[in-house]
Amino acid sequence: MRERVAIVGVGYTPLRALSPEVSFREMVFQAAVKAYADAGIQPRHVSTFVSVTEDYIEGTAIADEYVPDQLGAVLKPVHTVTADGITGLASLVMQLETEQLDIAVIEGHSKASNIMHPAHIEAFALDPLYARPLAFHPRYVAGLEMRAFLSTTGNTERQAALVVAKNRRNARRNPLAAYPAELAAEDVLASPPEAEPLKRGDIAAYADGAIVMVLARESWLPRLRGRPVFINGIGWSQHTPNIEERELHRAIYAEKAAQMAYRMAGIDNPQSQIDFAEVDDTFSYKELQHLEALGLAGPGQAGRLLEQGMFSPDGALPVNVSGGNLGCGYTYDMSGLRSVLEVVLQLRGLAGERQLPDVKVGLAQSWRGIPTASGAVAVLARE
Repeated sequence: MRERVAIVGVGYTPLRALSPEVSFREMVFQAAVKAYADAGIQPRHVSTFVSVTEDYIEGTAIADEYVPDQLGAVLKPVHTVTADGITGLASLVMQLETEQLDIAVIEGHSKASNIMHPAHIEAFALDPLYARPLAFHPRYVAGLEMRAFLSTTGNTERQAALVVAKNRRNARRNPLAAYPAELAAEDVLASPPEAEPLKRGDIAAYADGAIVMVLARESWLPRLRGRPVFINGIGWSQHTPNIEERELHRAIYAEKAAQMAYRMAGIDNPQSQIDFAEVDDTFSYKELQHLEALGLAGPGQAGRLLEQGMFSPDGALPVNVSGGNLGCGYTYDMSGLRSVLEVVLQLRGLAGERQLPDVKVGLAQSWRGIPTASGAVAVLARE
């Protein structure tokens, strides 16, 4: 029987729209100090490190060369996972399950405010022969997906706008969130158009921040201080990068990643076995699309269930009580780790004003953002 892996320490900085007073290295250092203290370890106890970074976003080649100092990882294995944060987490789970390593650390950070033209970078993910020469803004892909999803499933633009209102409102109870607000669906629908039917209000704004997590094998838990949260299941998937070959109304990557995570965690009825979820909502329609892909709502039912209050903090299945990306801010590949962080805090009973009562199993889901079709799912549980 394989040895279970748990998250035993977390450290993080608040998410902010701008952070000119601090470098990403200083943010990572602050998060690392907190994570090590939470776990009750020193950097010398760590066997291996993962940095979730992307050279294009960092603006420098071999970006993980700039990570070891602030993590205390000099002369230790540090490797980059150029994928979303939960995929990076999966790489450490697999390493620890070999039982060749004992304690591992993952870091993710965002200095999105340093990027003047994000779309110029995101366009590099478009097919260089058939898509990129058309010179369209990458958000047009989100507009195409949103139209296909709404038309096929029967969910509506107003229901997507209600996602924004819910998550921005939830963020008001989260001191880490960069974009808390009290909005109505009508405010979102009245915002300027971005890529029909996508509007400016449907899009998560960028944010800066850092998160560090300490993982350990179950046999090591008696030696550590942090209250463990077990990773019962984890899965990841990448669908075709070619836009013209996708079923734009479906998040196939989320479907396949969820199947993998559920199988590992022994989940056969996610609606009844999962107490709450943090799912990617970089665009408003994505929350609805991902809920259906994860089996947390039936086909074409996510919007209706949202209107009925099922996904509210006091509903049967709370979704994005942290505020999600819409309320907390979009942090590129760190976004998945932010979702995991919220699940860990909730399961530990440390979510403060937004704490959910008696939750035992939580789900975190990530998407790498436009124009990709890749993401991951993690199922986490208390002892």
